[in-house]
Amino acid sequence: METIRGLLWKPTPEEQKRKCNALVRQNVRKLDRDINSLKQTEMKTKNLILQANKRAQRSPAMAKQAQQDVRIFARELIRVRKQNGRLQTSKAQLQSVQMQVNEAFSVRKIEGSIRASTGIMKDVNSLVRLPELTGTMRELSAELMKAGIIEEMVGDSLPDNELLEGEDEEAEEEVDKVLSEILKDKLPAAKTRAEEAPAVPQDEEEEEDQAEMLEQMRGRLEALRS
Repeated sequence: METIRGLLWKPTPEEQKRKCNALVRQNVRKLDRDINSLKQTEMKTKNLILQANKRAQRSPAMAKQAQQDVRIFARELIRVRKQNGRLQTSKAQLQSVQMQVNEAFSVRKIEGSIRASTGIMKDVNSLVRLPELTGTMRELSAELMKAGIIEEMVGDSLPDNELLEGEDEEAEEEVDKVLSEILKDKLPAAKTRAEEAPAVPQDEEEEEDQAEMLEQMRGRLEALRS
């Protein structure tokens, strides 16, 4: 009997609206967490750039590797910022979807019917293709289909290589711009001082700690990108 009731039960428009809004809020919270995580990664990466630049100035023996690290971290910073920009855009899209969905339900309440929205369908199709939102956005799209707000299921998620297309090799001038922003007047002088300064012996244990820290940060950045 319970199974039959479950099959026959149909949610009311108000229940559908509440569920859609709950799913949107769930996605917004997910994006907020990811955006905050990227902000923290951006700050850590800036600090790594500054630390590597100091090593280049302190010790000619470490200057070449340190200067390479500076540019590696600058490229990572560019990627983090671009990813953050994508998530900020997605959050704005998601909030727009919520407004349009609420408007559609309000029209339904007044007119007694609902019309499928190509605008909502376009936004939902775009959002569901983000790896960060694929699961919950598919659930939202199914609810919107039940309510008659959209007509089609959304497409597959974007492969990682398409999301990052054109970003594998950052333009050197973009890297220089980021380094100029972070290091300011330290950038041009760093190379000269590294070349002219006398060798400063460095404690082996300190070098190992720094190398380990750099490796750990690279691993965290790689995990965040994937």
